[in-house]
This record gives sequence, structure tokens and C-alpha cells, in this order.
Amino acid sequence: MNVLVTGCHGQLGTEIQKITAADQKNHWYFTDVDTLDICNGTAVEAAFSEHQIDVCVNCAAYTAVDMAEDQPEIAAFINAFAPKLLADTCLKHNALLVHVSTDYVFGGDATLPYKVDDPINPQSVYGSTKAEGERLIRESGCNYMIVRTAWLYSSVGKNFVKTMLMLGDTKDEINVVADQKGCPTWAHDLAVAIVALINKDKKEPIQETFHFTNEGQITWYDFATAIMEIGGKSCKVNPITTDQYPTKAKRPAYSVLDLSKIKEYACIEIPFWRDSLEKCIEELKKQS
Repeated sequence: MNVLVTGCHGQLGTEIQKITAADQKNHWYFTDVDTLDICNGTAVEAAFSEHQIDVCVNCAAYTAVDMAEDQPEIAAFINAFAPKLLADTCLKHNALLVHVSTDYVFGGDATLPYKVDDPINPQSVYGSTKAEGERLIRESGCNYMIVRTAWLYSSVGKNFVKTMLMLGDTKDEINVVADQKGCPTWAHDLAVAIVALINKDKKEPIQETFHFTNEGQITWYDFATAIMEIGGKSCKVNPITTDQYPTKAKRPAYSVLDLSKIKEYACIEIPFWRDSLEKCIEELKKQS
């Protein structure tokens, strides 16, 4: 298969590049905004035609959650208009669109893990634009796999793990929210899952939504505490409430995702969150 990956310089795109470097079966074409503007229909059509694309993995997104509150048009352009453009192009070329979405499409008032078909109720501009992107993909009629994920981190780019490790070197103590529950996702594990989904698909018509995070459910406070422990930092982590740490965009109080569908469909085992965190921090130590 010929596979086009957008947003290849981000956390997920970088990991997909790593794990497919030795792939002899498929041809991978990695792009980012410097080589393919996914908001430009002419450029997208040219890329699909030139490389005869069978699968498009859209890792590109506007992910600045708080900034999106002040830039709703830009967020919507990248998170909704661009996915529709990719979906329309996939439909024209009979290609599969694998689109990465987010736990922020949910309202956060659940007490059990969200299933893929549970009602959505985004509470922020970011969540709303990602939900709109999902809707437009579904309405396009193309073959698609929407993969919702959460709390993404890796050894590249900006993320919570790297921020905590940096604070662990510069602060004696920090405050972290302890009343928002979800689950971290190591970008490497998500990349493995997406490649498994692509290889599983036999070009039969598919229009499905999946959830992927690492196994388990924790708070941001739990996550920060584990990062300090594994990273060997002496910085003390104090639990606080969401009210004590106001942000421009509202975060889900509970956004644990039910993983049963992707495990069954792709026949994969999903690592426990702490095991993957240990591997990522070990990777970061080797880089320093």
C-alpha cells in the first residue's frame, strides 16, 4: 500500500516514521505543513495522484487547547475543514482515511470509560472543532477509521512528561490537578496500534471509530508523581483541585476511554500506562 502521513514532525508522526522505517511491504510518504498544506485542496489532490495513495493517516491537528479559545477560526480550519478535505479526496481516490481525534469530544461527566458510540458533548473550542472534524469525515462517505486518544506524550516535542521532568530539575515542589481522571498515551504505542489497524484492513469498506490510550486510569497528579519517581526527581508534587488551577478552556473531569473495540478488531495487547512511561523516560535519559 501507498500510505500518506500528515503531521509527520509531531509526536505521533515521528513515532510512525520510526516503526515503519524497515517496512518492506508498504510505501510511506511523510509530510508536514512545510511539504504539504492539508488545507490546500490542490496540493492534497496532487499528493494523492502523484503517489497513488491507498491510506492517509492524518496526524496533523491544532492542539493548543487554551489558545484555541482565542483562535476558533484557525482551530476549525485545521481540525474540521482540513479533515473534510482529506476525506473528500480519499473518497475520490477510494482511499482509507485514518484520522486521530481526542477524548475532549466528551463532556467529562461520566463515571465509566467512554465507549466509541457514547454521546459526545465537547466543552471547549478544541473539543468542538475536533468533534466537527469527526462529523464531516463521517458525512463525506469515505472509508475511515477515527482513532480517539488522550494525554499524548513522547520523547519529542512539547508534552506533560517533558514539562514535569524539566520542572523536576528546577523546582522544589509543584501543584498538579488531582480531580481530572483519564489515561496517558505513549505515542509509540499509538503508532503501533495505527499501523496494526492499517495492516488489518483488507481494503473492505470500513467506517469505524476506535479508542486508544494505554491501559489504566489515573489523575494528572498521579501521572506527575510517577514521572518524578521514575525520572529520579526529588521535586514534591502537591495535589490541587481544578478550581485552584483555572484554565481558559474547560478540561473533562473524567475522560477515560473504553479500549475494548480496538483490542478486538486489531488483535493487539495494550501496555499498562506506567510500563510505557518507564520506557519513554528511559529513552529521554539516553538522549540527554
